[in-house]
Amino acid sequence: MNSLRRFLLVSVLSALMLLNFIAALHGYRSSMAEAENLFDQKLASMALQLSSVPLRTSNNAPAPDDDNMVFQLFNAEGKLVWHSVHAPDQYIAANEGFSENNFNGYRWRTLSYFNFVNGHRIMIAERLDLRYRLAESVILESIVPVIVVLPVAGLLIWLIIGHGLKSLAVLAGILRRKAADDLSAVDVGHAPGELMPVIESVNSLLRRLNASFERERRFSADAAHELRTPISAIKIHLHNLRDEYGDDNESVLSLEHDVDRLAHLVEQMLLLHRTTPDHYPAKFERLSLAALSREIIADRYPDFVAKDQTIELHGVDGEVNGDRFALGILIQNLISNASKYTQRGGSIKVDIEVLQAGTRLRVVDNGPGIPADVQTRVFERFYRAGGDRHNSGVSGCGLGLSIAEHIAELHSASISMTVGDNGCGLAVIVDFPIGTPAIKTQKSLTLGRYGERK
Repeated sequence: MNSLRRFLLVSVLSALMLLNFIAALHGYRSSMAEAENLFDQKLASMALQLSSVPLRTSNNAPAPDDDNMVFQLFNAEGKLVWHSVHAPDQYIAANEGFSENNFNGYRWRTLSYFNFVNGHRIMIAERLDLRYRLAESVILESIVPVIVVLPVAGLLIWLIIGHGLKSLAVLAGILRRKAADDLSAVDVGHAPGELMPVIESVNSLLRRLNASFERERRFSADAAHELRTPISAIKIHLHNLRDEYGDDNESVLSLEHDVDRLAHLVEQMLLLHRTTPDHYPAKFERLSLAALSREIIADRYPDFVAKDQTIELHGVDGEVNGDRFALGILIQNLISNASKYTQRGGSIKVDIEVLQAGTRLRVVDNGPGIPADVQTRVFERFYRAGGDRHNSGVSGCGLGLSIAEHIAELHSASISMTVGDNGCGLAVIVDFPIGTPAIKTQKSLTLGRYGERK
């Protein structure tokens, strides 16, 4: 039985029915004995009354009776001088006092009583089946109400158990609504004592998970931060090697390519760490997506010029309630990706629209695009469509879109991608809802302009 409430209901009702059955059985036997005693007292009283009735010595007319009781009266000489209509002529009882005998086709409870004053003997009998039937009807009338109220008792038990398990339902609801990255302690208010061990175990598990994730985040951030210095040193040495071996030396070019890739990976890991709610302040403000995009395009314009690419910005201001640093990283990653994977001479367009449901940011290129079957996977960390053998030949670390999705989630926005304009290229779409909620942070790190750390 997989329902605790149903198990408790069946168990309590079964125990209640068993106890009622035992009590009813005991009550039935006691009641039957008491009823039999009362019936015997009735027979004895009637025998005493009959024994004192004055009679003629002979030819007494039979007395009327009913089917369930008969009597005989014998004088001092042992002659039957009076009897009921259905009583036989022979002795209906062989023993003195109470006994059970058969006659007239029934089992009878008989009483043989001798009156020492006048020498009369009275024999009186009552049908046992009728006695039992009458006694059972009386007993059943007292048992039936107990059986009838069992469904009502079951309903009450069901409601009481449901009320008792309410705290468990509240705990289940809290855990069900808890976000994947919410490792704060569970609080269900005034929980019963039986539920406290479960709550304490859950909170202990959440604390251990939080500590483990914190160690992982700190290690990644520290490792990425510490790698910056040796990477800078390597780049200086590469510059010296290019002076010594020439700009077209294949080994130097290959090493420079790998170092740039490593530096990009380190920067992306640092950005990923710094965009978590625990490590940057939630300085939400009304800002213009167009102005922010314009600033980022200006910063990265040399990259577009180097590849002979054109970039256009269309649309309205597109004001949203967001964090300048985080949204700057999001737009920068989307535009940078579009530039990297679009061929030389290609075009990139940034569209900002104000819709009824919010504000939409679109970054569209006419590059090779991404197959539809992997468009959801590219948001996974370190996943790259085509792996290291991407058709574009551009190296990446697979963190840019993951960071963009993370920032979109922090702003309650949705991010998706589809085919670009005219059925070619790629369009990455970010929909910001109206009234973006503020981010809940536990720690703060002062950040100024995006990309800088103070």
